[in-house]
Amino acid sequence: MDTKGRLVAGSHNRNEFVLINADEIARVTSVKELSGQICQICGDEIEISIDGEPFVACNECAFPVCRPCYEYERSEGNQACPQCKTRYKRIKGCPRVEGDEEEDGADDLENEFDIASQDRRDPHHIAAAMLSARLNIRRGSQPHVSGLSTPAEFDAASVATEIPLLTYGEEDAGISSDKNALIIPPFMSRGKCVHPLPVPDPSMTLPPRPMDPKKDLRVYGYGTVAWKERMEDWKKKQNEKLQVVKHEGYNGDEFDDPDLPVMDEGRQPLSRKLPIPSSKINPYRLIILLRIVVLALFFHYRILHPVNDAFFLWLLSVICEIWFAISWILDQFPKWHPIERETYLDRLSLRYEKEGKPSELASVDVFVSTVDPMKEPPLITANTVLSILAVDYPVDKVACYVSDDGAAMLTFEALSETAEFARKWVPFCKKFIIEPRAPEWYFAQKVDYLTDKVDPAFVRERRAMKREYEEFKVRINGLVSTAQKAPEEGWTMQDGTPWPGNNVRDHPGMIQVFLGHDGVCDIEGNELPRLIYVSREKRPGFDHHKKAGAMNSLVRVSAIISNAPFLLNVDCDHYINNSKALREAMCFMMDPISGKKICYVQFPQRFDGIDRHDRYSNRNVVFFDINMKGLDGIQGPIYVGTGCVFRRQALYGYDAPVKKKPPRRTCNCLPKCCCCCCFRSKKKNRKSKSSEKKKNNKEVTKQIYALENIDEGIEGIDNEKSSLMTQIKFEKKFGQSPVFIASTLMEDGGVPKGATTASLLKEAIHVISCGYEDKSDWGKEVGWIYGSVTEDILTGFKMHCHGWQSVYCIPKRPAFKGSAPINLSDRLHQVLRWALGSVEIFLSRHCPIWYGYGCGLKPLERFSYIASVVYPLTSIPLLIYCTLPAVCLLTGKFIVPEISNYASLLFMSLFVVIAVTSILEMQWGGVGIHDLWRNEQFWVIGGVSSHLFALFQGLLKVLAGVNTNFTVTSKGGDDGEFSELYIFKWTSLLIPPMTLLIINIIGVIVGISDAISNGYDSWGPLFGRLFFAIWVIVHLYPFLKGMMGKQDRLPTIIVVWSILLASIFSLLWARVNPFVSKGDIVLEVCGLNCD
Repeated sequence: MDTKGRLVAGSHNRNEFVLINADEIARVTSVKELSGQICQICGDEIEISIDGEPFVACNECAFPVCRPCYEYERSEGNQACPQCKTRYKRIKGCPRVEGDEEEDGADDLENEFDIASQDRRDPHHIAAAMLSARLNIRRGSQPHVSGLSTPAEFDAASVATEIPLLTYGEEDAGISSDKNALIIPPFMSRGKCVHPLPVPDPSMTLPPRPMDPKKDLRVYGYGTVAWKERMEDWKKKQNEKLQVVKHEGYNGDEFDDPDLPVMDEGRQPLSRKLPIPSSKINPYRLIILLRIVVLALFFHYRILHPVNDAFFLWLLSVICEIWFAISWILDQFPKWHPIERETYLDRLSLRYEKEGKPSELASVDVFVSTVDPMKEPPLITANTVLSILAVDYPVDKVACYVSDDGAAMLTFEALSETAEFARKWVPFCKKFIIEPRAPEWYFAQKVDYLTDKVDPAFVRERRAMKREYEEFKVRINGLVSTAQKAPEEGWTMQDGTPWPGNNVRDHPGMIQVFLGHDGVCDIEGNELPRLIYVSREKRPGFDHHKKAGAMNSLVRVSAIISNAPFLLNVDCDHYINNSKALREAMCFMMDPISGKKICYVQFPQRFDGIDRHDRYSNRNVVFFDINMKGLDGIQGPIYVGTGCVFRRQALYGYDAPVKKKPPRRTCNCLPKCCCCCCFRSKKKNRKSKSSEKKKNNKEVTKQIYALENIDEGIEGIDNEKSSLMTQIKFEKKFGQSPVFIASTLMEDGGVPKGATTASLLKEAIHVISCGYEDKSDWGKEVGWIYGSVTEDILTGFKMHCHGWQSVYCIPKRPAFKGSAPINLSDRLHQVLRWALGSVEIFLSRHCPIWYGYGCGLKPLERFSYIASVVYPLTSIPLLIYCTLPAVCLLTGKFIVPEISNYASLLFMSLFVVIAVTSILEMQWGGVGIHDLWRNEQFWVIGGVSSHLFALFQGLLKVLAGVNTNFTVTSKGGDDGEFSELYIFKWTSLLIPPMTLLIINIIGVIVGISDAISNGYDSWGPLFGRLFFAIWVIVHLYPFLKGMMGKQDRLPTIIVVWSILLASIFSLLWARVNPFVSKGDIVLEVCGLNCD
């Protein structure tokens, strides 16, 4: 789309549409585009003949019509010119139709009956014809063009009775009836012809084509029955070998026979599953079952042996332990079928990138979202964009969309500088095949030129590029320093035009194409991927739904401009670390066997800049390397918000394609009165009736149609959709943009050739207007789902409910890398946000406990979603359980009665199975004990702080409508590596864990002092209480280390509040002790004679 490099801004509601940064001549309120002659029926460009002249259909008036529309009019239409009504004459190269005049002289017999022209089957041409007819993109659109329909499936059995022998249409008397072959003409089906496929009328008479029975029928392209049987046997053997390769992989010498040459690499699967070895997974499953048995015996003992003198403490502990067991079950069983996957990038290239032909890889639109450039540095965003532009993928199939939800001129100017630097950076990356392709992290790598024996030419260019990047950083940092203080009159652009986004809460939508328009290439003259800046319209009084709303705006505007069938979503701080990441995803998405049912490919999150000890479990290795592998073996991993490649059709709320099951054979060997058969048939009828009632009564969440039978009909578009949905239902679902609605019907993506730049620009501004989503299904059934700050969990959950499957891809080189908050306060606030989103989902109609039954969600997948939304509830039992040790030490009571041998065996067995389960998980998941222990520690730290606050905040927000925010204020830090680790930021989230730490330390001191004063007999009961308290202190140790990492970092307010709360609690417990008898004091005689 050519905007001549200018910023497009406007508001659909206010009927504004302007170009900014233009000269006086080009500053207009609309965009006009000059183009060549176009077809007045479908809007496509009219082809140029070999002689250089445009195709002319009517010699009387020269009404512009393209060849496919001309042939369609002759075969299926009125056979007359739409303007002058003169009957079309046959043009050389076009098939003959009934009623054509006899022509004298030589004729083009090779083209007269040609029906195999593949160029006319282009799905983009079909979609363009439908778009222009539906939306009136061009003038003179004819209504009959929109009546596209899918051809009926060819039924050989129904045709065989009507097909004569030996010839196309007639029998030949010169051949005897006992020597004939059955020939079925490929065009003699009963399906409707489809424009623009030039299929002749099956009722037309064709000249006979006799065959000589003395010749081998293979000369004519047909075979005898024996030849046919040999072919079927060969195909069967090929298919069996293909299935073996698909499931077990190809080992080179395994299929060394002459029948295998057709089974080349290009026909083999693009990926395969790698199940965990049975030697690792079977003991793991056995231990899980054993742990359930031990838990049952443990609870049997705990419930039947209460502690009478500390009944309240015992009751609380049992309730907490039951909840921990339920949480463990919800988290454990989704890991029952863990798998890994392997991709074959070479097979992808062999299949879709054939030498000498254009690449057939699917297009990908990449979304980068940012809001505040002061919190999300523009240099980080620029590195992410540069890594996308330099990705190892065809440049004409990549488009990068940057969403600036803060409408900041700083982001706009930084992106302009990034586009200029990309002209130098992208060819450098592709010339020397460097990794990673984000310059900040590439130049941070240490390269030993002497040891690695690097080419001197590369050393020179690398040094020159590093100087260029340093200058680029200076310019970006200069923009940041300039933007620190905004002028009172607002920002102005270079031509003096006021920046449209000066008012962040009230500004029009803005679109700027930086790269990808005509004339912008890299320094070597090569084409660059598209780079498009988008800032959606914002007005007071509208709910813009934060990040989810911004992503939905990108979905719509990208559908208008590029409409790639696949989307990649990354955060502004997550750069592409592996330039082949898109190819890794395409190995799943474009797999002809299983790709159609995959809604997204999720990559694990990996991080830079984290200290070696990973004190606060920022890497989250246990979740990404254990839990996600387990989910991949069920229905797929959950969506985690970044590093995910989506199928656009799945985001539109469509159901997953369902394979048609072959009809079951009916049993005719027994009479109908057989009770067994009757019972089955009646039961089946009842089930079918009940299922029909459920379908009829199902709520709006059930989609009106499913994307089924994609392989039938014309490749790339399913014309049944237009008949299953009226235009009103389309608008209710997708909004009132006919261009966007038409783009949703193009499963293979692409933009219609007949659309003008002006129409696309106006529609792009329209779909990012603030009121576009009103009275539509956006945020409810379509796109990113609203209703939670963790929109990622909801969006993935809705897709799985529609029957889609997701895939977890872990390349050897991490696909994406990002930055994570490494200091304690920021980490707790990140966890708080995640937990708050889970609480919002738990209290909404989309809660997986009661939503989505009877759809495509598998039970174990539901378990995982339930675990992901109920885990904040664990904060209350965890807080109570961490408080109990201190209470037991201060009161001398305990939650467990006097332990017998049976009880000791139970406790020891429980500890052993817990330890063995963790060890086996580490073994098959490839996780180290350090990562597992850090994850366990932060589960306690986050549970008693962030999860607890999120629970109360979510209850106040959902039930009472009160929003409570916890602000973070930086207090300063040191320079140097990992200096942010020691930055302290005050937050109330720090109080609960600090209080628990202090009261448990006080409890340990009091307990030991009491044992010393009471003698040897009191040490035995003390060990159980001490073990319990030390367990809490050890889990809170990273928190203590974070507070005391540097001696001057512990703030006074934390110490004061924590000691105050601990002291009040201890004194109150000592004053009001519920376990001291309230009766009279019993005096005993000491036995000493005081006289």
